[in-house]
Amino acid sequence: MDARDVLSEAASRPATEAKALVDALPTGALNAHAGGHTNSIAWLLWHAGRQMDVQLAQLNGEPHVWHSQGFDARFNLGELGDTVGYGHTAEQARAVVVEDAALLVEYLNATAAALSEYIAGLSEADLDEVIDTSWTPHVTRGVRLVSMIDDAAQHVGQAAYATGILASAAGSGEEA
Repeated sequence: MDARDVLSEAASRPATEAKALVDALPTGALNAHAGGHTNSIAWLLWHAGRQMDVQLAQLNGEPHVWHSQGFDARFNLGELGDTVGYGHTAEQARAVVVEDAALLVEYLNATAAALSEYIAGLSEADLDEVIDTSWTPHVTRGVRLVSMIDDAAQHVGQAAYATGILASAAGSGEEA
């Protein structure tokens, strides 16, 4: 297995885990704010897909999956949907409301598929190419890909944790 195979496999994991967690969501939990936190499970899953999508478009020069596959219209988040979530105010984060958990998983799957397709077209040498000199050390394409996948995995993990909190609270009759 070469590095591209590893990256492609890793890119698929956040969407797979998101599917498992939405299947376990308690009723009403998707847009709930566990512990009063600003980011709902919907926001966390939406952001996991958006950040991969936006960064991939920067790498491959292609339109965002968000637009090219009609997710912008299907999510109906207006201009807020065109953002990534970095730097959202509490009000903006709370405005990301999604009623269809399957749509979130579909978007994550679509971004993961586009990312895997991009990775498959790279050579080993492409992974070593410096693509961002604004950081020290400079960022290679391979490092950027790892960062994108890691960010998605962390946010899906946070959504899974929030799901557990909400499920526990629902089972005990307490408010999360």
